[in-house]
Amino acid sequence: MSNQNITLTDTAKLFISDKEYDLPITIGTENEVGIDISQLRNKSGAITFDSGYGNTGSCQSAITFIDGEKGILQYRGYPIEELAGKSNFIETSFLLIFGHLPNKKELERFQFQLTHHSLIHEDMKKFFEGFPPKAHPMGILSAMVSSLSAFYPEDGYNVDVELNIVRLLAKLKTIAAFSFKKSVGQPYIYPRNDLGYASDMIHMMFAVPSEAYEVPKVVEEALDLLLILHADHEQNCSTSTVRMVGSSEANLFASISAGICALWGPLHGGANQEVIQMLEKIKNDGGDYKKYIGLAKNKESKFKLMGFGHRVYKNFDPRAKILKASADRVLKELGVTDPLLDIAKNLEEIALKDDFFIERKLYPNVDFYSGIIYRAMGIPTNMFTVMFALGRLPGWIAQWKEMRETPGARIYRPRQIYIGDTKRPYIPLEKR
Repeated sequence: MSNQNITLTDTAKLFISDKEYDLPITIGTENEVGIDISQLRNKSGAITFDSGYGNTGSCQSAITFIDGEKGILQYRGYPIEELAGKSNFIETSFLLIFGHLPNKKELERFQFQLTHHSLIHEDMKKFFEGFPPKAHPMGILSAMVSSLSAFYPEDGYNVDVELNIVRLLAKLKTIAAFSFKKSVGQPYIYPRNDLGYASDMIHMMFAVPSEAYEVPKVVEEALDLLLILHADHEQNCSTSTVRMVGSSEANLFASISAGICALWGPLHGGANQEVIQMLEKIKNDGGDYKKYIGLAKNKESKFKLMGFGHRVYKNFDPRAKILKASADRVLKELGVTDPLLDIAKNLEEIALKDDFFIERKLYPNVDFYSGIIYRAMGIPTNMFTVMFALGRLPGWIAQWKEMRETPGARIYRPRQIYIGDTKRPYIPLEKR
């Protein structure tokens, strides 16, 4: 039966031994079909088992829609291609968080707020000083975001949520830039009210007090595009983490801090960092990229080309199509000479033409191109995931806000199938 033939009056039937259970059907606005098992345990005493929640819907959401088979990504119904070509990160952030495109007055107010709340409390600089010189910027970022709850505490339910949202969006780029400056031992550069969101971030990262620095237009535009493309991606690991922590009514800053930690992992936000590490491995082995193409085709080698294929998209990642053009432009206008980028372009060319990759739909994904662009912009590898977090922030906030505003929302509490020892008697220490 196709999804188009299923209606809300249909039910799914589950048979356990000789008993039959009718399970309601739920259908999304894009005809996504779900089987509602919320009462299954109460009726039957059984639960479903779904390792990693790969087939489990944890919520209903109106924020982001993905069709991996067709390569579709939409924010609030707007195709990512249109937002990437016509919008900017500030407008897209407003859309995700508040559910509609802002009018001129709303956008100007939002832009003003983000600009004038970008400074962090001077006492927070002492926290940066306490981290060791080689502390990873993601560890610093998570700790500093969590610490914002001490500067802007929630007084029960008497809290201006919108103001805290603005504070977090405005201050995260400052915290991120300060994290970078800490890692390279340079003095902090304060945010400027005359710069846009992306250009201010780049300026805080690369400017030094004794020299004039102007952010290249191509870099500003490339970063703004990257932030849009990373802004949300449905119920991924970090987003689900934000929702899970927030479901306990933890404050916004604590919930986002948890999401940053989840993003840190190499299987999630660290994927673009692994692309560069792979390219470095190929370069250190003489730059013979064809050798590694061969290894990728050989199942016995266990070598995997990082940045190719996607767990969700069975077609071309729509974000990768957009970033490919941006990567070409950035490399051309900056005139970057880098052997790693040359290897990347060669791998890309082969993967787009080789039947082995085409048949398996192992196209270059968003992590492949974002790693190339960040590298060309001069952003060090350990900052890649921080930049990802900066882009994903409005999506995390939108998901947290939606969950908080859902009537009857309950604390997340997954079940388990216990496989440990059965009941056994305690043995006193002297008899063990």
